[in-house]
Amino acid sequence: MAVPYELTYSECQALLRSGVFGRIGLSTPHGPAVVPVNYAVSDSAILIRTATNGLLATHGRGVRVAFEIDHVDYTFHRGWSVMARGTTTIADDPDEVARLPWGWEPKPWAGGDRPLLVTLPLTELTGRRLGAGWNPMSELPGRRAWSQPLP
Repeated sequence: MAVPYELTYSECQALLRSGVFGRIGLSTPHGPAVVPVNYAVSDSAILIRTATNGLLATHGRGVRVAFEIDHVDYTFHRGWSVMARGTTTIADDPDEVARLPWGWEPKPWAGGDRPLLVTLPLTELTGRRLGAGWNPMSELPGRRAWSQPLP
């Protein structure tokens, strides 16, 4: 049985910056909801585009949420998970959005107009890896950032 390894903040950040797809969990009047989303990362926040009538626009303004990305290798019984928690803000002013320091803009795979930008600060970031002797950054299908070996 493999022992879980707690990822450092910088390891979590490197994995988070390498991806484009995750899940955001939030509470709604109908109960908990988990929404699959495309995302990008700025210097200090996760950025998600959403529709004005979507679940995040309706119930995700100024609330605590959890955002999660992961990767599982079923063959070798190893994987990793990174979770960010915090309070969202919604940037809907074009001037405010233009001032955000991001490397790339989130590109939703879902169709339709998505003018609102949900931001989640990178203040609470944790992660775990299962399985030793491998570098998760080398196995990502679409790397967006620099690769850094993990212990």
